[in-house]
Amino acid sequence: MNEEPSAGPDAFEAERRYLGAVAYRLLGTVTDAEDVLQDAWLRWRGTDRSAVADPRAFLTTVVTRLCYDHLGSARARRESYVGEWLPEPRLTDEDRPARLAEFGQSVSFAVLALMERLTPAERTAFVLHDLFAVGFEEIAGALDRSPAAVRQLASRARRRLRAEGRRGRIAPDEHRAAVRAFTEAAAGGDLGALLAVLDPQVVWHSDGGGVVSASMRPVYGADKVARLVLGLVERFITPDVAVATVSVDGEPGLAWSVGGQVRGVLAFTVVDGRIREAYAVVNPEKLAHLV
Repeated sequence: MNEEPSAGPDAFEAERRYLGAVAYRLLGTVTDAEDVLQDAWLRWRGTDRSAVADPRAFLTTVVTRLCYDHLGSARARRESYVGEWLPEPRLTDEDRPARLAEFGQSVSFAVLALMERLTPAERTAFVLHDLFAVGFEEIAGALDRSPAAVRQLASRARRRLRAEGRRGRIAPDEHRAAVRAFTEAAAGGDLGALLAVLDPQVVWHSDGGGVVSASMRPVYGADKVARLVLGLVERFITPDVAVATVSVDGEPGLAWSVGGQVRGVLAFTVVDGRIREAYAVVNPEKLAHLV
């Protein structure tokens, strides 16, 4: 039997970006997603590809099972993590939404962070079905569960995310305006202007991983967050630090670097024109993939 061209040796490369998007949303880290893709590639090489009718479906199942196994061990490791654990940020191109849509519905950094509170099964069902439109029967095969059980997992994940504050994305211009106002107020040391752009119930999250200095727990309230931000700017934003507006997982955020090396990324949730949550990732191990 001749091997179908779609299942040939180049099929994996044709699906690599899609598979990487699946793995990243399932795991929350770029480095772990890359490790999973390497394992998936090795399994693909050892597969009788002449028997594979749909390479994307087959590879999605392989990647899903690898990620699901990884999520179980990752949860135990993250329980002993120093400080708050946040996903690894991706710097994306917000001006090319159609290209991003090719690789599943995009989600904000905030939603990625909230997904850490789901069980591995809930996260897998939600990501595959809601973000990548994978059918429940296919997901059930990957998880060794019934389609009805997988449907319930996805429904429970949606309810939990809504309860935790998941919201639809606001207009990009409104989000960008809030980030710009925050940046100008912080750079100018203007406490009043900073308080004006922060929601009274704002929460500041930070992840230093015990490697660099960062708040060990979330900081709550506009006054505390504003004073924290001004203190950080005064201490760390020196003349050799370059601060730039970037797109973090498809939404406006900030990144600062020294000598071309990213030292921190800041993502935001904006509600009614004000910053409701801020996520500062400064753990260098989570920034190593950024250039």
